[in-house]
Amino acid sequence: MKSLSFRFMFQTSWRIIPLLALLNSVVSNQVFAQNQDTLKESLVIDFEIRPRAEYRKDYIQLPTDDFAPDFFVSQRNRLGITYRRKAIKLHASLQEIHLWGKSGNLSSIGSINAYELYLEAQIAKNLSVKIGRQGLSLDNGRIFSDAPWSQQGRSHEGIRLFYNQEKLATDFTIAATRKYPNQYEAAYSPVASHRYQLLLVHHLKYKINEHYTLTTINFADVFENNNNSGQPYFGINNGARLEYRDSNFYWTLNAYYQYGKNSGLKKIKAYYIQPEISATFNKTTLRLGAEIMSGEAAPDDHISRSFGILYGVAWKFMGNMNFFTRFPADVNNSGLVNPYLFVLYKAGKKMSFRADSHLFYTQYPLRNDNNEKAARYLGFENDLSLNYKPVKNVNINFGFSYLIAEKSMELLKKIEDANNTPVWSYLMVSFNPVILHYNRH
Repeated sequence: MKSLSFRFMFQTSWRIIPLLALLNSVVSNQVFAQNQDTLKESLVIDFEIRPRAEYRKDYIQLPTDDFAPDFFVSQRNRLGITYRRKAIKLHASLQEIHLWGKSGNLSSIGSINAYELYLEAQIAKNLSVKIGRQGLSLDNGRIFSDAPWSQQGRSHEGIRLFYNQEKLATDFTIAATRKYPNQYEAAYSPVASHRYQLLLVHHLKYKINEHYTLTTINFADVFENNNNSGQPYFGINNGARLEYRDSNFYWTLNAYYQYGKNSGLKKIKAYYIQPEISATFNKTTLRLGAEIMSGEAAPDDHISRSFGILYGVAWKFMGNMNFFTRFPADVNNSGLVNPYLFVLYKAGKKMSFRADSHLFYTQYPLRNDNNEKAARYLGFENDLSLNYKPVKNVNINFGFSYLIAEKSMELLKKIEDANNTPVWSYLMVSFNPVILHYNRH
């Protein structure tokens, strides 16, 4: 029944799209010459079909996975509706995540939900508010991201206040988590993986001058404690990023300090540092940097020194194979040092290439079953990717990644044998047309 309903939705959408595209063209031509300042209301409807085939071998991403070769296709079908009128904006982004060949099933539904569903209103000249389910992408996406790579994305439910001036932009978010239906897997929901009861986020971006920009993110999250006497625990993160850029050169320093308590009610004293420089030469951009996430040399009954990132994206900085996404679990609380070099080459208007290289070290040595220290060096990952845009609204991405692992990597239970080379590859096609754009003046 699920397969039939999906096939009906897929086939119907392809019949409707050409008709709506024709209507869009007619409406657009009628209003093209009119003055945009007289716009009273608008309606935009867009649709996205994004299938992605993935193959992986000799490594696991989650504890429930195994080391056997795995091939499957995931597909995101997303319908976006945006209505604007004067100082009001209504936006809905409805999606279905479909899976082909996953977990032995030829066809299955991962999730049907709303990625975003919000009302945005202009309160005053520089002040606005957004209420409802919404993506939260701040700064470079390391601390907070709407996870555009994942098919389901990531969003939060709450209220966000914005204040914007010429050089200063700041916003404050209050979000909460409720119990969500378990009809579908939490892994394919934009919200069901959240565990916080309350999330408070303040974000500020200040343009100091034409070269320097300062960004700060300070947030606190409160969790329900199911392991102890029901006493809630909370974490606090304070940090900032300073950037310098000119026409061809860029450098930045990103740093955060984390404190509060974890689920075991241990005090947290942890840090994160990310320096990076980049330069552009003609069509090539080089980015050299590192991520340092604190850990601990040995378990402590009272203090945790392991930094944890809950709402950002890891693959963007720590490799496409996602060996290190759940901190501190994925590094056994030993911290991680990740020097990286990214090479980006723009071959033309339609095609670009990218090669990302990573070295992985634990901050403190892991220990084997005999309590002997292992080498801190874990391995080298190389991510190769190609992006091609043949025509408008069509985007094709291909990637191939591999890891040359050391024996110490086996202690993290992510690979079975360091002599085997874990690989991951994908092919993704995105078709995202605007099927209706109506303006009324």
